[in-house]
Amino acid sequence: MMDLFQGWLKKLFTRGSDADGYYSETEVGYDEALNTGQSQLFTALDVGTAYAKAMIIEVQGDHAEVLGVGRYPQSYSHMADGIVTDIQGVIANCNEALLRAEKSAGTMAPAAVIGIAGELVKGASTHVSVTRQHPTRPITREELEQLIVSAQKKLLKNAKARIAAETGLSNVEVRLTNAAVISVRIDGQTVTNPIGFPGRYFSLTLFSAFAPLMQLGALEAVAQGLDLSLIAIVAEPYALARCLSMNAGTDSGAIFIDIGGGTTDIALVRQGGIEETRMFALGGRTFTRRIANSKGISLKDAERLKLSYSSGEMKGSAVEEIRTILEPECETWMDSVELLVEELSKGELLPPAIYVVGGGSALSDIQRKLEAFPWTERLPFSRQPIVRTVLPEMVNHILDPQGLLQDAQDITPMALAFQAVELQNENSVLENALDNVIDRMHI
Repeated sequence: MMDLFQGWLKKLFTRGSDADGYYSETEVGYDEALNTGQSQLFTALDVGTAYAKAMIIEVQGDHAEVLGVGRYPQSYSHMADGIVTDIQGVIANCNEALLRAEKSAGTMAPAAVIGIAGELVKGASTHVSVTRQHPTRPITREELEQLIVSAQKKLLKNAKARIAAETGLSNVEVRLTNAAVISVRIDGQTVTNPIGFPGRYFSLTLFSAFAPLMQLGALEAVAQGLDLSLIAIVAEPYALARCLSMNAGTDSGAIFIDIGGGTTDIALVRQGGIEETRMFALGGRTFTRRIANSKGISLKDAERLKLSYSSGEMKGSAVEEIRTILEPECETWMDSVELLVEELSKGELLPPAIYVVGGGSALSDIQRKLEAFPWTERLPFSRQPIVRTVLPEMVNHILDPQGLLQDAQDITPMALAFQAVELQNENSVLENALDNVIDRMHI
């Protein structure tokens, strides 16, 4: 994956685009904050609907050590369903989280990886192939890049169509947030570097995530307001899948569900590669509003009741009252998960493992819904999947010697931190070819 974001505002206003959304060739300068292979400090920033979370890390080889962590609540008027609605308000909240992280770490880390979420962030993979007319000739870099271009065009077209269908607007500006080559095959054999191989059948699977320009612009403004050097903006479901699939311990893959304050994000990893992501606007704040409306109390008081209920501190008849109030929303949430997992499956067998993260996963009702759901009867599972909440100590590549990370709500910033690890270490032929293509296409 590469730095896909630096300079896009400048490019937007200095070049014209064709009908497909691609830009003419120009010289582009990317942020040079990365020194591959050397120890370096980064900030991972999760601009969540309920909380802004900042993490200062030091990347060392294939892992990172957490130096400092900061959290600060977001106002209901500043974020909605994972999307920034008040840039200055979010800057102020993120600044508080960042100051706390820097104080905890005793240092600053201007180079930042920021997560992006929301229903209009579209991540998908596609498979493209070509039959080579001269199979005895070695495959060249130009052939590899041409195949990547073909896949990227296909993914962008599909993302723009999906966003247009959901918004009812045909000309929403869409930009690439992150991309990765999942696999390459020559005559059916998987290779890590196709350059120099002979072969007739050359194929590639590419994952890309796209988001509306408005959302990306808001996060760029937040980064600038915090004096951060933006290294990458990464779709959070992708970051989670990349990070947690390294720990899943199964070749068959897994389904990852992140229950945040404003959205629920779902990612499918199958046979070692991330296939697709889905998001829907139902998270922890929905349950808070339900309690507030049912009891006629403020959102602040409703949040306090929800946390007391989730932690098990609540006793007596109040427990059953809150459970009854939340049941319709929990049922709606489960129906939405079923629908999106069915879409992700495309009728093919799903991996029998579901990993849950995010602050919303603390709601025991959600856990019970997932565990009791008749997965094998309703969806293509060969057996009832295990359902497991991911805790910080389960993430191998992010070390927390000070014990600063608390629970499942810290997993998303950990996943963003892992993206910094990958950025620091990427230097393969596939990654370089992908970087060249994206640089040339300016999407």
